[in-house]
Amino acid sequence: MRILIYSYNYYPEPIGIAPLMTELAEGLVKRGHQVRVVTAMPNYPERQIYLKYRGKLYLTEYKNGVEIQRSFVWIRPEPNLLDRILLDASFVVTSFVPALLGWRPDVIISTSPSLPVCLPASLLGWLYNCPVILNLQDILPEAAIHLGILKNKLLIKLFTHLEKFAYHSATKISVIADGFVENLLHKGVPSHKIVQIPNWVDVNFIRPLPKENNQFRATHNLQDKFVVLYSGNIALTQGLETVVKAAAMLRHIPEIVFAIAGEAKGLHRLQQECLNYGADNVLLLPFQPREKLPQMLAAADVGLVVQKKNVISFNMPSKIQVLLASGRALIASVPENGTAARAIKQSGGGFVVPPENHQALANAILDLYNNPEKVKNFGYKSRQYAVEQYAFEQALNNYESLCESLQVDDPVINSSKISNQEV
Repeated sequence: MRILIYSYNYYPEPIGIAPLMTELAEGLVKRGHQVRVVTAMPNYPERQIYLKYRGKLYLTEYKNGVEIQRSFVWIRPEPNLLDRILLDASFVVTSFVPALLGWRPDVIISTSPSLPVCLPASLLGWLYNCPVILNLQDILPEAAIHLGILKNKLLIKLFTHLEKFAYHSATKISVIADGFVENLLHKGVPSHKIVQIPNWVDVNFIRPLPKENNQFRATHNLQDKFVVLYSGNIALTQGLETVVKAAAMLRHIPEIVFAIAGEAKGLHRLQQECLNYGADNVLLLPFQPREKLPQMLAAADVGLVVQKKNVISFNMPSKIQVLLASGRALIASVPENGTAARAIKQSGGGFVVPPENHQALANAILDLYNNPEKVKNFGYKSRQYAVEQYAFEQALNNYESLCESLQVDDPVINSSKISNQEV
């Protein structure tokens, strides 16, 4: 089968949607499918086009059997609303050319964000007379409105209409959590269109490793320390100031060290927060190369998931699956009624504490520091849950079955083939 993946984010971007779409594309190739990816010049999370890709309008690469067609996008390091609109618009326009000129796909998988990508993906589906699967990693514009990023009434109306068009034009909509299902059903999306396939983690790559003789610990002088780790995006939705304040409350215990790995701009902002609160027990580090990720995760005693109070309830950070697979205890400072909190509780792998409450976060960390058996038990349950619920092969099976089912004209056969996934 020929599969076109239309995704703004892809390799070599290290976090977020990019690793997921890269693994999906390469996994489908290993299953014998022909895969083409239409994507932007890599720029995330720094929001600057990577040096190797600057000055190019188009570029075609090949990696692990995947044809990658890149196009120029308008990107600014500190984007305002206009910059964000121009970013989406530029990708819609520039990406359509390579998407159209490549081979005809049997099915298209389009990821959102970016929401406007539904326009070229739907047009391609119509021109090629092939089904389009809309993969929802976030629900826009709702999330942007909730966070206060999108306030203009005209733009809200425009993007709301665009959202309705995306759902209407898609053949199927794959969602990553049950909170998404509830949201879409409430908006009148037919249940037969919705397929729930959680995001995944490669449990063979991300796996429990011993803390002893750990290269990450040795490099950063963390031997005999109780390491609390956050790795990922440092943006509006995280509120890592809460972590810095919690660290400051625990600085009297020299064995407890916080490690935060992220992009340079976010780290610079947190460095000032550390100075303000006297949190000299926080280690600020750049993103680690992907091949070193298992060692970094294994260096931790506790992994953190952090969100602000105003994060919309269906938000599901992909780092949860990764932390669970590493076999470490988790502390989630997230909204109690949200999808992320539900996932942590179901896993049995850690605590959920109120968001933006540094006292509660510090207390949870101190509890685990004083109870090593609890840390060990949480870690065991984390790994077990990741293997059972989030293994990559299981997700790959579901996507492959979904794509293949859309090649069959008989709706009865379609229904039977994916009935185990549909809502």
